[in-house]
Amino acid sequence: MTAPHKGGAGGARGSFPIAFPVLERTNDRLAGRLVATFSYGYPAPVSGQLGDIGTRSDTSRAEGFSDAVLAIVITLLVLDLRVPDVEPGRLLSGLLDQWPAYGAYVSSYLYVAVVWLNHKAVFSRIRQADRGLHWANLFVLFTAALLPFPTAVVSRALQEENSADQRAAIAFYAAVGALLCCSWLVFFQYLTKHRDLVEEGVHDRFFPVERVRALVGVIFYVAGGVVGYLVVPLVGLVIFIVLPLFYGITSVGLYYASPVARRVSDRHG
Repeated sequence: MTAPHKGGAGGARGSFPIAFPVLERTNDRLAGRLVATFSYGYPAPVSGQLGDIGTRSDTSRAEGFSDAVLAIVITLLVLDLRVPDVEPGRLLSGLLDQWPAYGAYVSSYLYVAVVWLNHKAVFSRIRQADRGLHWANLFVLFTAALLPFPTAVVSRALQEENSADQRAAIAFYAAVGALLCCSWLVFFQYLTKHRDLVEEGVHDRFFPVERVRALVGVIFYVAGGVVGYLVVPLVGLVIFIVLPLFYGITSVGLYYASPVARRVSDRHG
């Protein structure tokens, strides 16, 4: 005996947001099965589509949210630049004394800009996003959102000219930079394992090669932090400025930016 419902052929409208058994008529035969109904006032899921509901979508919302987060991050960076508190007639020297703040700002601004360029380039190659990819993307945004904090720490430490604090600040910045590169490594690894999310025409070796690009960042940020902490802090700051330039030049992807990487990848693909 079938369970009474309202809504006609369109489906079980007015259903409660719980799972309950519903008997379906298919090819004029009565067949009983469980159909999970989770939304009030909407038709029951079409046969065969239950597992896909809410798990996949286009990338528009992920891209819009990511753009908003990165825009806020890049705006927060400028808040550490302040008018120097100096006596009248010493404004120029006060501005020049703040050069570490300018260096830290330029380094982090370039980094966030490169994250945005990379993000744009990667998502142009993604057809759909599932929950796993959304989490990987949120991990990238989480680490990118941390950048204003170590930027302010490095800026203040370099201006106060305390060697111990400078070394600690450089190591801290390097740790955040390495973590950000690790988040990209996770992101590229996920796309490597889930080719069904990628647009047609993207080379099979594109995302595996991008993992190498992310790994380069992890290695060099760790090296910059170690050198900055144990040797000279400014050397670490130079590495922090050079790395975003590398990522900016290769923002289209290391596979396409480097003919050597492409030939090696194709040979071993």
